[in-house]
Amino acid sequence: MDNAIRLYFDESVQLAVAEQMRESGVDSVHVRELGLRGDSDLNHLIRATQMKRVICTFDYDFLRLHSQGIEHAGIVIAPHESTSIGDWIRGLTLICGTMTPEAMINHIEYL
Repeated sequence: MDNAIRLYFDESVQLAVAEQMRESGVDSVHVRELGLRGDSDLNHLIRATQMKRVICTFDYDFLRLHSQGIEHAGIVIAPHESTSIGDWIRGLTLICGTMTPEAMINHIEYL
């Protein structure tokens, strides 16, 4: 499974999404589980990149960091007002089933 996408959820995404993805076999962590709630977006992006994990978020500030040329392992972003837990699960299942970690480097996927 070296070629499987690994996920890092920031605090804007419900913990249940990380738990359900993990239950389906996708290596997933949530900042709450890591004890890192309240850390800066930049620190989350750097940490996720060091951990070789795609960051999943509702926070559009990550797009700003991407536009500044900050390297990352990938970003999955969704609109907060219209994305349910089920939407996250379906979208991430598709992304994890079709993309590789290499293809996600410095790439953004929108749900």
